[in-house]
Amino acid sequence: MKVTLQLLLSYFLLWGNTIAFAQRGLPPKEKTSTRHVTKYAQHLDFLPFMVKMLKVPDGWEVNVAAYGLGKPRMLYMGPNNELYVTRRDGTDVLMLKDMNGDNQFENLTTVLYDFKGVHGITIKDGWMYLCNNNELRRYQLKQDGTLNNDGEILINDMPSGGQHPNRTMEFGPDGMLYISVGSLCNDCKESDKEAATILQVDPKTWKRTLYASGLRNTIGFDWHPLTGQLWGVDNGGDAKGNKWPPEELNHIVKGGVYGYPFAYGKKEIDRSREDPAGNTKEEWVKNTQPSVYEFPAHMAPIGFRFFKTSINVPLDHVDDALVCWHGSWNRSKPVGFKVQRIKFENGQPIGEEDFLTGFLKPGFPLMKRKARFGRPAGITVSNTGVVYVSDDANGVIYAIRKTK
Repeated sequence: MKVTLQLLLSYFLLWGNTIAFAQRGLPPKEKTSTRHVTKYAQHLDFLPFMVKMLKVPDGWEVNVAAYGLGKPRMLYMGPNNELYVTRRDGTDVLMLKDMNGDNQFENLTTVLYDFKGVHGITIKDGWMYLCNNNELRRYQLKQDGTLNNDGEILINDMPSGGQHPNRTMEFGPDGMLYISVGSLCNDCKESDKEAATILQVDPKTWKRTLYASGLRNTIGFDWHPLTGQLWGVDNGGDAKGNKWPPEELNHIVKGGVYGYPFAYGKKEIDRSREDPAGNTKEEWVKNTQPSVYEFPAHMAPIGFRFFKTSINVPLDHVDDALVCWHGSWNRSKPVGFKVQRIKFENGQPIGEEDFLTGFLKPGFPLMKRKARFGRPAGITVSNTGVVYVSDDANGVIYAIRKTK
């Protein structure tokens, strides 16, 4: 009888472990190793002469439009060419005005204060929409560009911030509101189904659905002005080596699954991950969407915007995109710290070239460490074709415009 009980107990323990692994997923079969690097470029405070160290393509010029702004993040053009700036760390939204058309902002107004973690911003039909990690609010715009402070809370239960609390949003050509929600951690199977996604929100009811998933942190996204297709730049995972995984440019489709956390890039499986519950990584990845274009690891994309037909925008730039590379902190040789133009042809990306560079400089020789005086974050293009870029490391907004 004692032997029978022991056998039964062993069976139930084995059965319980099998169920647990089926729920959690099986450990990876392969032995893997990674080398995690932590190396920050040395910070340099901005001084006015530094703008001369920046480089833009021939026929363009770059100037300082505003400075001393703390940590400006996302940018958005208002209906009367005001520039709105969200400051996540300042818990506020600024309005900048160029009073004489010289691409420098002489007037600054705080239009909203005390919205903790405010980041995403868009405007539609006389309303400004703002969001932090879990709230979506809207405020009515006044004639002078300021806000009616009696705002509405439209959503208050988006996933908590975790590692990636910087929500962004925009209305699509279909009139729906799209909100990007980053992963709650660096590299794990999310417990919240709305994490690592893009949400679609119906502005008639403010109810939301999953539009696309498996996107680790797609802060920057926009619609191609000719095809109407949605594109976004996704941040790859950390602590997986110097050169992998890549940063991704994805064509984002409804119902698409983009690989995270089991694969990156063009369905490149992360061998360090456990298998998903009831499946293998190899089988699971077959039903995911591959990236369309890749960039070096750890460049950290944030702002992403397409050029549109506008005065002073060259015809060969229309339907190309601009991306802000915030810059690496986890690579032996720092990368990023610049803005690039992504060239499109027939609605597809075909290459990239530098658009704003020069932030990264040699540091002190004995320290063998590079220095930087800027980290591009937000980007927008005015109706007159002026490109504005925010630097959230030194509180500067740059204006880049065509000169010939």
